[in-house]
Amino acid sequence: MKEKILIVDDEKDIVKMLDYNLKKEDFRVFSAHSGETALETARKENPDIVVLDLMLPGIDGLEVCRILKNDLRTSSIPIIMLTAKSQETDKIAGLELGADDYVTKPFSPKELIARLKAVLRRVKDKGALPEILRIGDITIDFAKIIVKVKNKQVEVTAKEFELLKTLIHAKERVLSRDYLLENIWGFDRAMEIKTRTVDVHIRSLRKKLKGQAHRILTVKNYGYRFLLE
Repeated sequence: MKEKILIVDDEKDIVKMLDYNLKKEDFRVFSAHSGETALETARKENPDIVVLDLMLPGIDGLEVCRILKNDLRTSSIPIIMLTAKSQETDKIAGLELGADDYVTKPFSPKELIARLKAVLRRVKDKGALPEILRIGDITIDFAKIIVKVKNKQVEVTAKEFELLKTLIHAKERVLSRDYLLENIWGFDRAMEIKTRTVDVHIRSLRKKLKGQAHRILTVKNYGYRFLLE
C-alpha cells in the first residue's frame, strides 16, 4: 500500500514540483491550496504525513496545524512545515503546536523527501506494536494471530483480526469506513462497495469481544475508534 502525502501550499508551482518528485518515489499524493481544503482533505483521506506551508489564504498554516493536532481523527498524522520565513519564532511556534519538522523555502525536493522519509521512519518505529499486547481483558498475539478475552481464545476471521489491529494501531484516532475499506479490503472508493461491509465486521467483532465490546466506539456518520484505556 502506497504511503499517502498531503501537500498544502497556495503556490501551484511548488505543489506541481513536489507532486512530480513524490510520485517518482512511489508516494500517493494529494494537494490543497488553502487551509480550509487542507483540513477537509486530511479528514477525508487520512494521509500518512502532511507537508504544510505556513503562509496560506484564509486559515493559515499554524492554525491548520493546531486544528489537526487537536482533532482525534488527525492528531497522530505527522506534519512537516514549509515556510518562506527564516525567523526562529515561526519555527518554534509550529513545533510547539506539534509539527514534527520544518523546511525553509527555497528548498530542494531531495532535502524535503529525505526529511519526509526520516519522519515517517520515526513514526513507524514509535508506533510499532509489541508482539503481545494486553488491553483490559483482551490479549492479542500479533505474531501468532491469536485473540483472547479473559484468557479464553476467541476465533476471529482474518479480516476481523486486521480490523482490530488497524483500529488499535490508530491509537484512538477515528478511522473512516472508507479508510478501513481501502486498507483492509483493498476496495477503491471509486468502486460501488457499500460501507455496510465494515459495519457487519465491526458488529461480529464486538460480539466476540463480549465484555470488551465497548472499546470499539462508533463515531456517527464517520467511522470507528478503539479505546485503549
